[in-house]
Amino acid sequence: MTTTASDPTTDVAYSVRRVGTTFGAEISGIDLAVGVDGVTAAALQRDLLTHKVLAFPGQHLTAAQHVAAVEIFGRPFDHPTAVRDAGHPLAYPYEVSGRETASAWHVGGLWRTPPFSLESLTFQSVPDVGGHTQWADLQAAYDDLSEPVRTLLESVSAVYDANPVNYAQTREKTAVDPSATHPVVLAHPETGRKGLFLSSSARALTGVSEEEGRVLLPFLLAHASAPRYTIRFAWEPGDFAVWDNLAAWHAVVDDGAVGVRRYRKVLADRGPAAEGSGGDATG
Repeated sequence: MTTTASDPTTDVAYSVRRVGTTFGAEISGIDLAVGVDGVTAAALQRDLLTHKVLAFPGQHLTAAQHVAAVEIFGRPFDHPTAVRDAGHPLAYPYEVSGRETASAWHVGGLWRTPPFSLESLTFQSVPDVGGHTQWADLQAAYDDLSEPVRTLLESVSAVYDANPVNYAQTREKTAVDPSATHPVVLAHPETGRKGLFLSSSARALTGVSEEEGRVLLPFLLAHASAPRYTIRFAWEPGDFAVWDNLAAWHAVVDDGAVGVRRYRKVLADRGPAAEGSGGDATG
């Protein structure tokens, strides 16, 4: 189904096509390389909160334009250990061939408190077949839990590795610092809607016994990645996508795709820098 932006009173020149039953949308009619005006930026910010994942096919953004596009939604985050793109220090390039290391379901930035709010990708090359990315709606997954389980989870947290070196573009892992702890139920800071908030990299649960955690954690990971909560995007060169890292988690489909995946990542926090931003592509 194709609609206008989430606010029907706003006259914006782009279309929104829903791609999932609970979340996800494809945006057409916008050229992010030239930027957007303030009205359009505000509408896109609302659409991201509503749909959680927005895909913009065929944008072909440079590193600087990629950062400017993310500035529509938030403040680009300076990752302390990531490899930096030659075109912009807040863009991080990746080149992956063979087995995909990001195939486990995950939320970005759990080494940090708070984690960054947004993630985004642009693709420069993709395999001829396969190599898709999938997202799952953590808020819908929370809604479908029974009330007793939701009540229990209010007092439960998950423990993660707090060493940012282990989250950079490298297969080399250094010493693990298991000191980052995040509640497994998150009330979204902007919408207030509750959702599960966890990653397959969780090392343990607190607030329950060790034995209970060994049962509860696998259940939650499997529940939150059930097909009814997921969408999948088949990348083409030039595509851009941005998602709410506090409401959806993601994974690469490890389907044995043959070929090189070259892409760029920009991370962001929500914040005042997004207010009134037009996503000036020269920034």
